[in-house]
Amino acid sequence: MRSIFRSSSSKWWFWFLVLLSLSLLVASRYWDGMVKVRSWLTVFTAPLQWVVDVPNQVWTVADRTFADRDAIQEENDKLRTQVLFLERQVQKMAATTAENIRLRELLNASRRLDEKVLLADLIGVNPDPFQHQIVLNKGSNDGVFVGQAVLDAGGIMGQVVEVGPYTSRVLLITDASHAIPVQVNRNGLRAVAFGEGVPGVISLEHVPDTADIKSGDLLISSGLGDRFPYGYPVGIVTEVVHDPGEPFALVRVKPSAQLDRSRHVLLVFPTRLKPDFATGPGHEKLPGDEPSMLPGSPVPGDPSVTPEDQAAQGNAANDASGSTDATEKSKPAAGKKPADAAGAQ
Repeated sequence: MRSIFRSSSSKWWFWFLVLLSLSLLVASRYWDGMVKVRSWLTVFTAPLQWVVDVPNQVWTVADRTFADRDAIQEENDKLRTQVLFLERQVQKMAATTAENIRLRELLNASRRLDEKVLLADLIGVNPDPFQHQIVLNKGSNDGVFVGQAVLDAGGIMGQVVEVGPYTSRVLLITDASHAIPVQVNRNGLRAVAFGEGVPGVISLEHVPDTADIKSGDLLISSGLGDRFPYGYPVGIVTEVVHDPGEPFALVRVKPSAQLDRSRHVLLVFPTRLKPDFATGPGHEKLPGDEPSMLPGSPVPGDPSVTPEDQAAQGNAANDASGSTDATEKSKPAAGKKPADAAGAQ
């Protein structure tokens, strides 16, 4: 093996460096001035440390950037959905406040239930200028059905008119073929809002000229027809024209929903089904669903009624029905005389 200290000068350098190292160790241990020396030496060694640490810093920053971007994107999606749900709840506050004022004395007022909703994204717009329709990314596989109400953060947008397995088509309230029952939130005046086929404009038809409606009134869904849920904003009255020669006033309304800008919408599910259609296993029993019972009939499931009592009540009912039939048979037919009376004459 070739020695690195073959010459005498190299040996002297070796021993010099050994003694210098030992001296620095002893000075660092017993001399306080070495603290300042080390701080000055770091000034010269810091650039080298930075260069060595550059690859590690680049990798850390890149990993943090991509990780933070995914986390921020996920958090942003959650917050956007949460804001949309909260704005939907705020929409009903004005209607609920007005309703509480009108129904404050009614102690038996029914409590309104919150509707189930489904978040959907807008993926298409009908290019036909005479048809105001949009396409959503939810279909029958997600429970969407024809006639389902569609909302955005501002109010009612329209209703579903076509449903596919994965997409659905929505007719907006500004379409000329659309109509929605509404009421004035200020006083409860009912009317029907029709689309005019013009973006951003709907109108009320057949409103009496003397009706209490004015510019700035908030129109909300009345819930009539069981198509749109009650209490959601529909629009703001912008103009009321009274023509002396016409019996009805012309009322123009600006929709509350952002029909041309919303990308995220909510599909509203009804809280309960009608009794005619509620026949499934998950049907919620309504007050009118119970079968009608005759007066005095035993209540089903009543432990106080014994089998003997039920049999006695059944015999009494049969006797009553038999006596009724006998009485009906003994009555003469209308317009005819009894046989004995006819013979006597």
